[in-house]
Parts: sequence; structure tokens; C-alpha cells
Amino acid sequence: MEQVITSFVGLDVHKDSIAVAVAETGREAPRFVGTTVPIFAKLLKVLAGLGRTETLQIVYEAGPSGYALARELRSRGYRCEVIAACKILRPAADRVKTDRRDALTLARLARSGDLVPVLIPDERDEAIRDLSRAREDALGARQKARQQLKALLLRHGHRYTGRTFWTAAHGLTWSKSCRNRQPVARSSSRNTRRSVASNGSILRLICSRSAALISD
Repeated sequence: MEQVITSFVGLDVHKDSIAVAVAETGREAPRFVGTTVPIFAKLLKVLAGLGRTETLQIVYEAGPSGYALARELRSRGYRCEVIAACKILRPAADRVKTDRRDALTLARLARSGDLVPVLIPDERDEAIRDLSRAREDALGARQKARQQLKALLLRHGHRYTGRTFWTAAHGLTWSKSCRNRQPVARSSSRNTRRSVASNGSILRLICSRSAALISD
């Protein structure tokens, strides 16, 4: 038989702290429990003082802290949801945000059923997401390095006359054929070409790992 939820716990999770508030079933105002350090054992100790594991409903906002906390709490038997921050109902006049107020708001809205949870990915799905973000970062880094190389060569009077930039002929052959008289300029050009090649290698590695992970 499923246990009835008797307490709704709002967590305002940050890198250095977790603010905790609880709203009991009924009409009593939510109360602020306190702030703890973001160490799982410490948080468990705070939660133990709020009731039995199966009677607590825990919520916190989706954000930089990710989903690891929710997965860990669920593995310990807690009901935990991660909430879409953009869909939290806030009064227009409520512009002052503090950890305490945010935790109290989460507890109150969890009790009233006015929160929208997001899907909590498992570790494999989150790894794929991380690889996707890494791919975007690598694409941006490679593009920036390419632009720097083009600008450097152009400043020294080297203009590419081919139709397509960044083919093998452009990136590996033409740019290497450009000669500069000054040793410092030659060094800068060489270092920038290495940056282009390095970012390209990283991008290929990420794509390869992503394909392998998806195919598993």
C-alpha cells in the first residue's frame, strides 16, 4: 500500500548551500527549516528530522546543480521531483528572491500541486547531453580558431582565392604555404594552425564517442 505524503519539502539548491523548507498537509503556512551545506549525508540528516522517507515529497528547481541530487534521493527511497523554474507561479510584485523565500515557495506550491516537473534523465541520457554540449563548445572553439587564422593571414597580405574555405586544400596546404618574414608572425601563424587542428581533433573524438554511446 502506497504511503500518504504528509510533508512537502522545498529545496533551494546552490553550489555552496541548500535551503530547506517544509509545508505540512493542511492549511498551515510553510516553515523554513534552515540551511545546510551541499553534502548528501548532511541533507539526509535534515530530511530525517522531517518525517519518514516514504511520507516526504521533495522538490527543487532545475538549474546548474543538475539531476544527480534527485537520482541519489530516489535511490534512497525518497519521492523527488525537479521543477521547471520558468513555470513556477510567482506574484508580479514578488521581485525579491532569497534562498529562504524560494524554498518556502517551492514547499507551498508542491503542496498545492502547482508545480510542473521535468523529466529526470538517467546517467546514460545525461552523458549524451553532456557530449552534445561538448560538441557545441568544440564547434565554437574551432570556428573561433579558424577566424583568427584567417584574420592573421589577411593582416600579412595572404588572401585565399579558392571557392571554399576550410577544405583540406585551404586549411592544411594553402595556410602552411603562406610565409611571413618576421619570426614572431611565423610563430603566431603556426600556433593558430595548431589550434585549428587541435579543435578539429577534439570535435572528431567527441562525435565518435557520441556515436558509440548512442549505438550501445
